[in-house]
Amino acid sequence: MIIGSDIQFYGSLESTNTYASQCLKTTELQEGTVICSDFQTAGKGQQGNRWESEDGKNLLFSIILYPASVSLDSQYFISMAISLGISDFLLGILPEVKIKWPNDIYVKNDKIAGILIENSVMGGTIESCIAGIGININQERFSPGIPNPVSMKMITGKESDTRICLKEILNYLDNRYKQLLYGNRALIRDEYVSLLYRAGEWHPYRAEGNIFKGMIKGISETGSLIIEKEDNSFSEFSFKEVDYIH
Repeated sequence: MIIGSDIQFYGSLESTNTYASQCLKTTELQEGTVICSDFQTAGKGQQGNRWESEDGKNLLFSIILYPASVSLDSQYFISMAISLGISDFLLGILPEVKIKWPNDIYVKNDKIAGILIENSVMGGTIESCIAGIGININQERFSPGIPNPVSMKMITGKESDTRICLKEILNYLDNRYKQLLYGNRALIRDEYVSLLYRAGEWHPYRAEGNIFKGMIKGISETGSLIIEKEDNSFSEFSFKEVDYIH
């Protein structure tokens, strides 16, 4: 295995991504090292948001990667591969698992997992990558300010062993990472697009302060989201340029 070659468990950390970043400044960790914590005092989500998780209830971990063969222009494939690995695990347990572009994992219209990819670039090359992952496993109550959370237990009614879940997830992630490094990247793109949340359906979105109705059609060559509008025009959106309206 690459991912899961070394797993470090902690009772509490500020953030697994923050800790992994600090480690990389002083230590050359083996590729695929996993930093896992039962609790985060300042968990990090996308767009500077905080990731909430009840102590010991969910999976909170970061993976250290050195994807030197992935060019800067293709770095979004890392996000795709990680998203697919988590989806592979969840699809064996839950129905209607989708990927909300770029890398949130949904079950129907509720968020069950989030991913935060932080790349360190030097000389035009990705020197290291920290893939932070949070998956709601056993938590049943969330803060009112969180819009649409869900967990495996809320859907199945069953408690799951987080350590067993982690082992299974790491196997799926390892397979997807090897596919990224040595396999068919076109297949990664095709499978990712096939799981896109809201793809092929008309829904409201917001961009540049304006609300419009659109249909997600796919992903561009640069990883942008392609949305068809009601006037039959197509627009491409980079991360943070478009909001989903629920």
